[in-house]
Amino acid sequence: MTGFARSEGHHGDIGWSWEIRSVNGRGLDLRSRVPAGAEALEPRIRPAVAARFARGSINVTLSVSEAASAPRLRLNREVLDQVLPLLDELRGRIDAAPPSLDGLLRLRGVLEPVEEAESADARAAREEAMAADLEAALEALAAARAEEGARLEDMLTGHLDRIRDLAGEARTCAGARPDAIRTRLTERLAALTGQVPALSEERLAQEVALLAAKGDIAEELDRLDAHLAAAAELIAEGGAVGRRLDFLCQEFNREANTLCSKSSDIALTRVGLEIKAAVEQLREQVQNVE
Repeated sequence: MTGFARSEGHHGDIGWSWEIRSVNGRGLDLRSRVPAGAEALEPRIRPAVAARFARGSINVTLSVSEAASAPRLRLNREVLDQVLPLLDELRGRIDAAPPSLDGLLRLRGVLEPVEEAESADARAAREEAMAADLEAALEALAAARAEEGARLEDMLTGHLDRIRDLAGEARTCAGARPDAIRTRLTERLAALTGQVPALSEERLAQEVALLAAKGDIAEELDRLDAHLAAAAELIAEGGAVGRRLDFLCQEFNREANTLCSKSSDIALTRVGLEIKAAVEQLREQVQNVE
């Protein structure tokens, strides 16, 4: 869900740039910043982002600049009409050269800069051009996130394959077989009583059956297989599947915990712990999926 995109445009003397940054997030968290004078664009940002993305912390920033140009000037006739009579009045009282034209124009207030107001049509055209560049930036961000998603798919598939291999290894562990449970029980009885069996064959068979039922991990492994199939289907489906994959990671972890709690064999416990580690690696990468 990480990515960066930028687009630029201009309309007349006004230029702008959109910058969009995306990082991981559990939901869609949008923050936007537009300069004064561009507030009309702000209501268009959220729908445009939500139409493309379902998860991620996304920051949208608009920067606007205006090209420097020679200002237009206006002659302030009111000020000039006040200055000229004063010159006539002072001419008879002060012996000085008459003012030149450029000197008059340098007097404060005689010339004023004129700011041209933007017409409604020009403003509307500029805002549409800005909105189009926003769409272009969002498309670029979607492409960047799609590229990251392709790389993540390979990583997720690798973690799922690792979990699948470990589940297969758990099925073959000697500690999960009834004959191994019987052997361990017999050895423990022999150590305690010095004779084998300390219990009758019927009682020993009952104890073995009870321990085998408590230590049966077939259901956990079957559910792991089902979760693996569901995860593979989600990855193949594509789209906004991050939350569903996150839920499956919780289920993976639950089965791994149960497997470890049922284990009475070091090898099986080791496999269970490795499954938990693989699930955690999978979960970390799933946080990057939309």
